[in-house]
Amino acid sequence: MRVIAGKARHLKLKTMEGMNTRPTTDRIKETLFNMLSFRVEGSRFLDLFSGSGAIGIEALSRGAKEAVFVENNRKAANCIRDNLKFTHLEEDAILIEKDVTAALHYLEEQGEIFDYIFMDPPYGKLLEKQVLCFLDQSHLCDENTTIIVESDLKTDFAYLNQTDFRIIKEKRYKTNKHTFIGL
Repeated sequence: MRVIAGKARHLKLKTMEGMNTRPTTDRIKETLFNMLSFRVEGSRFLDLFSGSGAIGIEALSRGAKEAVFVENNRKAANCIRDNLKFTHLEEDAILIEKDVTAALHYLEEQGEIFDYIFMDPPYGKLLEKQVLCFLDQSHLCDENTTIIVESDLKTDFAYLNQTDFRIIKEKRYKTNKHTFIGL
């Protein structure tokens, strides 16, 4: 796994061994950032369930002003730290080692608003629903925020009809998909 473009282009990132995380493949990451295109530069990026930090690091490499990484697993958090140091992007990064719900409450208290909120939660546990329902009542996002959920192909977002969110677009791959959500 490597950084695709920007300041840290071509640098290889560390990943955790085992199946606790599912790193987003380079090809899917490239497709994702091509869809976000030039709008990443100068943005504030929130990477939930960060794993190795590859998505937030890609955003920083492409010119994001700041990336906040939320990861509860100690080994994964250490992997993020190592990757940020290796890519020389740690200055514009914040790593929060908390459960996602606790981190969201903390960020809410700080009055943070993000341009992009990316999440790749463990599949099949409805964690994306829990986060989206929190964000629906939160000030972490506004009408300019794009939320991107990486999930398996079976994940159903019908419950969004009961929120202020709407699906902007969906990009399907062989085994998973990116769902773009906004107000």
